[in-house]
Amino acid sequence: MSPWTSVSRRDFLASSTAAVLGTSLGPLSAWADAKKPPRILLRSSWQTVNIGDIGHTPGILALLERHLPGAEVTLWAAGVNAEVEVMLRRRFPKVPIITGGLIDAKGDPNTAELSAAFERMGLFLHGSGPNVVSPEGLALSRRMGKPYGVYGVSIAGVNDDMVGLLSGSAFVFCRDTDSLAYLKQRGVTCPVMEFGPDAAFGIDVRDEERAGAFMKAHELEDRRFICTVPRLRYTPYHKMRKVSTDPAEIRRREAVNEQFAEADHEKLREVITAWVHETGLKALVCPEMTYQVEVGKRLLVDPLPDDVKRRVVHRDSFWLPDEAGSVYARAHTVVSIEMHSPIIAMAMGTPMLHLRQPTDGRKGQMMRDIGLADWLFELDATSGRQIADALLKIRADYPAAQDKLKNAMALVRRRQAETMALVARTVRAS
Repeated sequence: MSPWTSVSRRDFLASSTAAVLGTSLGPLSAWADAKKPPRILLRSSWQTVNIGDIGHTPGILALLERHLPGAEVTLWAAGVNAEVEVMLRRRFPKVPIITGGLIDAKGDPNTAELSAAFERMGLFLHGSGPNVVSPEGLALSRRMGKPYGVYGVSIAGVNDDMVGLLSGSAFVFCRDTDSLAYLKQRGVTCPVMEFGPDAAFGIDVRDEERAGAFMKAHELEDRRFICTVPRLRYTPYHKMRKVSTDPAEIRRREAVNEQFAEADHEKLREVITAWVHETGLKALVCPEMTYQVEVGKRLLVDPLPDDVKRRVVHRDSFWLPDEAGSVYARAHTVVSIEMHSPIIAMAMGTPMLHLRQPTDGRKGQMMRDIGLADWLFELDATSGRQIADALLKIRADYPAAQDKLKNAMALVRRRQAETMALVARTVRAS
C-alpha cells in the first residue's frame, strides 16, 4: 500500500497545500493587484531522445497556463531541437524559449539573455525530471535572493550541498512518495515538501493529422489495438551521444542489458501473443526513446510467431509526444516498460499497464500513489501471463477500467490545482 493511501492519505490531505494556504486559493490572489504580471523562469526540456523528457515541458506549461493565467513564463530549455521547438511554439506561442544559455563555473549566466531572465523572474521553477537536473539554477536563485521551487521530480540521491539547496526551496514536489520519504530521511527541511504528480500528466499537445495518417496506413482502428513499448534495463546513452561515464560502468550496464533483454521482452511478447490470439485485434510496437525503434523490432516483433506477427505493426521511426499522444488517445491500452508512455496515455484518457524493471528507480511508485497499484507490475516478480491476464481483464470490462482511470486522474488534477496554487502564492509580482 502506498503511504499516500487510506489513513495516511487522509492525514496528508489534512496538511496539504490547500490547508497550508487557506481555503480561498484564487490562483492570482497573491498578485492580482500587481501593476506588472509575475514572471516565472522555467527550467525544463532535458533532452530530445525521449518523449517523456520532451513531454514534461508542454505538460507543465499547460498547467501554468491553466492555473496561473496572466503569468509570464520563460522556458530555459536544456535541450530542444528544431522539431520540438516547433511543437512547443505552436502550442505556446507566447512563451519565450532560451536555448543557448548556461551557468558558468562562477555560478553566473553566460549570456545576456539568460542573465536578464534571472533578473526579471519572480520565481525559478525547476520542472519534472529524474532528479534535480539543474542544481546550478537553484543555487543562483538562492544567491540572488529569488524564490525557487522544484516541481514533480524523483530523487535518486542527494549530497549535503543538495540537502541545503532543497531546504532553501519554497517548495519541493516529488512525483513519488518514495523520493519524498528519502528526502525527509536525509534531513531536507523545506517548508512545503509533498507529493506532486509528474508534470507530464498535464500534457495536452496533439498531432491528429500525423496520427490519423499513421493509423490509416497501418489499418489501426480506434480502441481496437494496444500499444507496447520496450526498454533495456539501462539506456545506452553511450551509443547515442558523447558521455563521461566510466568505461567499466558502461561495460557493466551493457552486460546487464544483455542478461535481461530476452527475459524482459519475452514477457511482453507473451502479452502481445495473448492479445492477438484471444481478441483477433492488432498490436502496435512503438518507441518512447529513439533507440527503442531497433529494440522493438529485434526483441518484440521479429521473434513472434508468424500468425501473431501478421497482426503486429512496428513503428519504424521516432515520434514526438504530440503524435504519440494522439495515437495513445485512440488505443485500447498502452502496455509499457517505459514510464512516460503510460503517463501520456492516462492524460489522454487511455488505460495502461506499466512494467517496472528494478533498474528504473523510484518513479514507478507514483502509480501506487495515485491508486493504480494493480496496473503496476514489478517485472522480475511477474510472468507474462499475469500481465496478459490484467490486459484481458481491462478488455472484459472496459468501462470499469475507464472509471478507474478517471478516479486516478481526478486525484492527479486535484494535486495539480493544489500545487499550482502554491506556485501562484510563491512567485513574486514584478
